[in-house]
Amino acid sequence: MNENEQTRMRNLLRQALPPVESTAAGEAEPRRDLWPAVLRRLDAPPPRVPWFDWALLAGIAALIAIFPAWIPVLLYYL
Repeated sequence: MNENEQTRMRNLLRQALPPVESTAAGEAEPRRDLWPAVLRRLDAPPPRVPWFDWALLAGIAALIAIFPAWIPVLLYYL
């Protein structure tokens, strides 16, 4: 890498990654309090499982019931 490429890479990294602000103790602090967001996420209803996921699960269960020798193959791809 020549000097021009190193300078360009340094500038691109500085633009992409903002500087980390530190406190007097040297520890980085988040810009905002994250606990309210955690509480909102815990109170939110769980996401619904789409119907095609259930259809895929039923298909795999049927394959295992019909062809039990395929169990190691299915476990390999999981």
